[in-house]
Amino acid sequence: MKKKFLVLENGKIFEGKGFGFDGDTVGEIVFTTGVGGYTEILTDPSFYGQIVMHTFPLVGNFGLAKEDFESSKPQLKGYVVREYCDTPSNFRCEMTLDEFLKQYEIPGIYGIDTRELTEIIRENGCMNAAVVNEVTDEVLSAVKNYRISDAVKTVSDNTVKEYPAQGKEKYRVALLNYGVTESLIATLTKRGCHVTCLPYNTTAEEVFKLSPDGIMLSNGPGDPKDNSLCIEQIKKLIGKKPIFGVGMGHELMALALGGDTFKMPHGHRGGNPVKNVETGRVFITSQSHGYAVDIEKLPKDAVVTHVNVNDNTCEGMDYPSLKAFTLQFPPEACPGPTEAMKMTDKFCKMMEDEKVCR
Repeated sequence: MKKKFLVLENGKIFEGKGFGFDGDTVGEIVFTTGVGGYTEILTDPSFYGQIVMHTFPLVGNFGLAKEDFESSKPQLKGYVVREYCDTPSNFRCEMTLDEFLKQYEIPGIYGIDTRELTEIIRENGCMNAAVVNEVTDEVLSAVKNYRISDAVKTVSDNTVKEYPAQGKEKYRVALLNYGVTESLIATLTKRGCHVTCLPYNTTAEEVFKLSPDGIMLSNGPGDPKDNSLCIEQIKKLIGKKPIFGVGMGHELMALALGGDTFKMPHGHRGGNPVKNVETGRVFITSQSHGYAVDIEKLPKDAVVTHVNVNDNTCEGMDYPSLKAFTLQFPPEACPGPTEAMKMTDKFCKMMEDEKVCR
């Protein structure tokens, strides 16, 4: 295999072997702790602009199947693993990891010490990096100057899409697409929701014309503060219909109500323990975000419902007077545990109660 280099912003260089697309790439390097589900990670829009590294050593052993894709195409910039499997064994396998990366022109590197790399990111925070065939001054300059921009605008679909309810239709949901995953939509349709998926820049007036029973603010990538247009529209939606925000939607809701967000040192990606503040129950969630709501600068009337056990960051909020609640993590956790699925049921109950009150 051809030599490949991983160049970090702090000057550290790892030498490994290349696989996937034979090219160079620059992005923000992050690590994910998930043991499985690399297909979903590769196709999750929340990884836009990032070079993703797995802490789990072996990746690719069951290949990839398009049925498991979370979006139409991957948005990450590069891929880093300790060891990849080029002979997967699974009856659903449609392509190998190497073939997938080649098809979508994503450079990969393997054979490096991912434990050391994880420690560097954990101690120093996420940083820019490059996966390249040769280390040059131009590469070092590109790494230093890289910045993720227009993340939500890039990953959001510009067209309106309809997703019929599975079985009898009970509710109509307007979903604002900031980088939504297919599994999030599926959790709604399985509960009898007809979902109208709308572009990120849809106005509040256009949402209200649909006469939805509820509004969903989806997950997505990047810095929530870069999305002033979305924040302004959410301000107009608040209090009018039941609202459920997830990931980016959670962060944008807080900003729309006067709260604040911050960039985390290394984010939450992969399995994370979350505690329900009211009950004290802890459950495992699957996460993929690098920003969080500042728990010291909460919006007025916001109630913290969930916190991260590891660092006590805000994982969920309730807005009782506004018919809204939000979660930092996706309730469907695909792949991962399903303990948080009932939070989608809470949204459906809010829509049902709203119907009764009309």
